[in-house]
Amino acid sequence: MDFSSLETWGYLAVAFFAFGGSLFIVAAAGVFSFMGHMDITIALMIAATSNFLGDNFLFYLGKYQKKQIQPYLAKHKRKIALATLIMRKYGVLAIFIQKFIYGVKTLVPISMALTKYDFKKFIFFNIFASIVFVLTIGLSAYYASESIISLFGYIQENPWIAPIILFTIVGLIWFTLENMTKKK
Repeated sequence: MDFSSLETWGYLAVAFFAFGGSLFIVAAAGVFSFMGHMDITIALMIAATSNFLGDNFLFYLGKYQKKQIQPYLAKHKRKIALATLIMRKYGVLAIFIQKFIYGVKTLVPISMALTKYDFKKFIFFNIFASIVFVLTIGLSAYYASESIISLFGYIQENPWIAPIILFTIVGLIWFTLENMTKKK
């Protein structure tokens, strides 16, 4: 295995960041696959497996390591409440929905564990949720790669646009999460 190639480090990056639920690394894997730097099948299999393991790890922490993770959860009480509401409102679908919601995706498995959700049931549905998540993001990026590449080319020619796009995305995420976690 050649550890100096983009392909090798790309697959390792996909495994590492997909464990944490990163949408962006799965999309990047789709684009790099389109460009011929990665194999789409291998990249998406690695991403799905890693994402599946990551959510199972979070569920495990919530179920069996409650006291150890309590200090880390203290700052996120509203997000945990939102994750719990999503879980109660949508049930099994919450496992699928949470994968696409930035800022909540790490808390839903923990919330489900804290509410005594069955671990085996979570694992069963998480398999399919991980596959749906990775296929949706990865294949969407793969098939939209020409547009994505041309957008990055345009940003490279006009670098002042990048901070505007970044602040807009971060602002929208922050605004959405703030409104979702406010008391009504």
